[in-house]
Amino acid sequence: MNERPEKPAPASPQDLLEARRISKRFPGVQALDQVDFAVRRGELCALLGENGAGKSTLMNILSGVFPPDSGVILMKGSPVKFQNTRDAQAAGIATIFQELSLFPQLTVAENIFLGREPLQWLGTIDYRKIHRETRRLLGELECDIRPQTPVGQLRVGQQQIVEIARALTLKSRLIIMDEPTSAITDQETRVLFRLIANLKRSGTGIAYITHKLDELFQIADRVTVFRDGRHIDTRPLADLNRREMIRMMVGRELTEHAPESRADTGNEAFRVRSLSLKNPKIKNGYTIRDIDFAVRKGEVLGVFGLMGSGRTEMLEAIFGLHPGLTEGTLSLEGKPLRVTSPRHAIRSGIGLVPEDRKHQGLILQMTVGANASLSTLSRCERFGFVSPSKESRHVGRFVQRLQIKTASLQQRILNLSGGNQQKIVLAKWLATDPAVLLLDEPTRGIDVNAKQEIYRLINELARTGLAVVMVSSELPEVLAISDRVMVLCEGRKAGEFTRNQFQEETVMEAALSR
Repeated sequence: MNERPEKPAPASPQDLLEARRISKRFPGVQALDQVDFAVRRGELCALLGENGAGKSTLMNILSGVFPPDSGVILMKGSPVKFQNTRDAQAAGIATIFQELSLFPQLTVAENIFLGREPLQWLGTIDYRKIHRETRRLLGELECDIRPQTPVGQLRVGQQQIVEIARALTLKSRLIIMDEPTSAITDQETRVLFRLIANLKRSGTGIAYITHKLDELFQIADRVTVFRDGRHIDTRPLADLNRREMIRMMVGRELTEHAPESRADTGNEAFRVRSLSLKNPKIKNGYTIRDIDFAVRKGEVLGVFGLMGSGRTEMLEAIFGLHPGLTEGTLSLEGKPLRVTSPRHAIRSGIGLVPEDRKHQGLILQMTVGANASLSTLSRCERFGFVSPSKESRHVGRFVQRLQIKTASLQQRILNLSGGNQQKIVLAKWLATDPAVLLLDEPTRGIDVNAKQEIYRLINELARTGLAVVMVSSELPEVLAISDRVMVLCEGRKAGEFTRNQFQEETVMEAALSR
């Protein structure tokens, strides 16, 4: 079966943007191989594929981040070339990147209007105007973030809203959205979908990357599927169902469920008592308060809660990221444990896979091997220097075990797909031989097949006796992979459920109970 047409289809008079036979190669990886993609005026065309399929690479080319090796891009039938992102914006293309591109030291308003600041007659920035416009934009998104708030103080989901607001200010003819709902709440997602409907009615075209297939049935008009850097097919959404989309993405039938849970668990591995985290911005305020839980060897404890429930903050407090603000006690295998820093947590046998892999989990300019060995450098040293051979022996087995697609340990991690980058973060912590592994949104931005790999890995780790605490904002995922589920609501424990008590309605009710 020939899954890639020999010749791209002629441009439709409706096509707002068309990419023809685009190719791009990175060291050791053919990211795109003569792919075709088009977006029409007033439509949302979804781009689907596993991690490494080439979706984000194409979007980066269309955004002017880097040029294609070959192929042509047309806007309304005329060829265009982008030397940088400013060229793409001038042509009417705005991008909401999955990996957030905000400046944490600048305020919300300054990020939204960066490079396009309105000026007063003396040439100074008209802050009153950008604050007013920012409040209006955030009001459309039903978000109450203050325009003067530094972006670095916002959670990932709130930063995603700021990215969306910035794209809206450009009034573009085409908006590229790369996983825009990956870190926002259900309510924020509903608001975004209403905005998408309005944009389509106004004639704006939208290229949309997502791994949440169910949401496409609310917003998409057509679906394009990439696999291994090649264009597989483009079809109207009305001609597809969920299973057919998955089959096109992975090239085979796939059972989209996590593996069976472990039947037996061992003795208690880790216990948290009265864990609280002070909020320095609020007098006598707490971000999380009086949380108690325990996890056994070989057990996966799922943690579920809506945005603002304190899920990430709880893991950070356990890991020693807020020593001066944290209260409560920890014990590991029955022995009291006082964690005063991440270094102490690592030495004690605790690992943390953070929510934001780009800024907290990896150093993107470094190599695969260097990133994987960051937490265990002492095991890779010879005479005070990192030994490449020792590093290769130490972390190479984890790279192989996780089936990470990389040309070598010397490849820069910047050139790997998001899914393979996430696996490197996991490899880094597995190399520490942890007793307790804390996972914060381990499948965020991961495609269907890569999720299955992560699920299998979590089950495999649990079977070896590792205690796992996994935070996820996807309720079906939490119920599928966990032995027990703890629910947080507004910084407090709102419920705990064993596997025979798992019901989506019951768990969600606990998350909304306060």
